[in-house]
Amino acid sequence: MTTVGVTGATGQVGHWIAARLLDREHTVVTLGRRPSRLPAPHRAFALGDPAPDLSGIDALVHAAFSHVPGRYRGGEGDDPDGFLRLNRNGTLRLFDAARAQGVARVLFLSSRAVYGGWPPGTPLDEALPPRPDTLYGDVKFEAEQALAALDGVEGTSLRATGVYGPPIPGLPHKWDALLDAFHQGTPIAPRAGTELHADDLAAAVALLLGLPADRLPETVCLSDILLDRRKLLTRYAAITGLDGVLPEAAETIPNAMRTDRIEALGWRPRGWSGLDPVLRALAKARTGPR
Repeated sequence: MTTVGVTGATGQVGHWIAARLLDREHTVVTLGRRPSRLPAPHRAFALGDPAPDLSGIDALVHAAFSHVPGRYRGGEGDDPDGFLRLNRNGTLRLFDAARAQGVARVLFLSSRAVYGGWPPGTPLDEALPPRPDTLYGDVKFEAEQALAALDGVEGTSLRATGVYGPPIPGLPHKWDALLDAFHQGTPIAPRAGTELHADDLAAAVALLLGLPADRLPETVCLSDILLDRRKLLTRYAAITGLDGVLPEAAETIPNAMRTDRIEALGWRPRGWSGLDPVLRALAKARTGPR
């Protein structure tokens, strides 16, 4: 059985990954500033700290990222130097610690932001050279390059799109502000984005952890549905019975990400079937059961 260290398990995405690995009977060790809500042993670690204790850990999933709350692109706020120190330098230090302490495999949660500079209409896949156009994308790509160059470690960078999933008690949800605005009748700007269910991200992580070294890809793209805010809120209104003001459909559509590489390894996303259960759970948290 594989013992997996997971950074960022006190955040939404890291929590979902660690929880699903536990469900799949992996032994999980969370690495973070404070213990997670999961039934897993914890070791103190924060980006920028000295090397954490990785003894006994076979594989590392690095999902931690320090940013302004609610923002990834632009997550540096007014402190780009601190952003770089924690996220770029801290990640490189973590990778070096993994190599030095004998961690065999590292999975890094990267982002579609590494493709941010490509013009509209460009299909995104692993063969396309990264062209980041934000500091966030720059940091993710630099970390990808460092992992690829790490001697003695099997590494994969997961270029994931936006991730959504069910609410986690005690943690903010990525759609809280949007749904609050809809409840309050506040005007909502049009927007569309590509999204991936948290369980499908976790399934990709579990798949990559189990692959033999000779089949492990250096990078994979992970994406699923193209979700317009208008469509999301239309579904939410149908679930809740709210008669809110819907935004216009978005005029700018993000470039599609192709997932052929990881699908060839057996991964399949759930498509639209994942959205309504998450919206029902969010509605229940706000309005009670229906």
